[in-house]
Amino acid sequence: MQSSTLSPVAETQFNARDKKLLANAPYAQASIPEFYKRHIVTYHRKEAPGTVVVDSDARFLYFVLPEGQAIRYGVTVGEEALSWSGVAKIGSKMEWPTWTPTADIKKRLDVPSFVGPGPHNPMGARALYLFDNGRDTLYRIHGTNQPEYIGSAISSGCIRMTNEDAIDLYNRVKIGSMAVVLAPKQGDSPTNPQQMANIFGGD
Repeated sequence: MQSSTLSPVAETQFNARDKKLLANAPYAQASIPEFYKRHIVTYHRKEAPGTVVVDSDARFLYFVLPEGQAIRYGVTVGEEALSWSGVAKIGSKMEWPTWTPTADIKKRLDVPSFVGPGPHNPMGARALYLFDNGRDTLYRIHGTNQPEYIGSAISSGCIRMTNEDAIDLYNRVKIGSMAVVLAPKQGDSPTNPQQMANIFGGD
């Protein structure tokens, strides 16, 4: 069975700005289920160390480590009709990004045209920008101002993490690293019996 050990949040990863802004976050401290907290786990897939892998079905993001291990984070993923899958690269990274919603998001939601950086920003503390063939896909892996939704499928397509986890991942991922967002039923959730059999030792 897939073994896991909780990897605690390291306060030393936070810079002075992080500590100040996270201390005054406008949302209550969310209670994240243990299942979706950060763990070091056995990793059976073949991606190279340093790769980011998103299993949207299971609501997990993996940062692949050497020797068959990975750091597993719980995430919020896109609604089915808004989700994206494919292989991209981390084209850029940003601390405390601004947010300019796309025209499509503004059509669907009553949101401002621009939100400056800070804990109230939907992008949260960190953002990784996914590029395909040098072009911005407009999909992001980023923090959130709604950590209570970790483990849900409610976003406009982007992958949301707690701000603490987004900072942890940001500090590990390099520009140019591969990011693999698995298509539905290609990951390790119970909707994919073959993958589950691989994990639990079946045929």
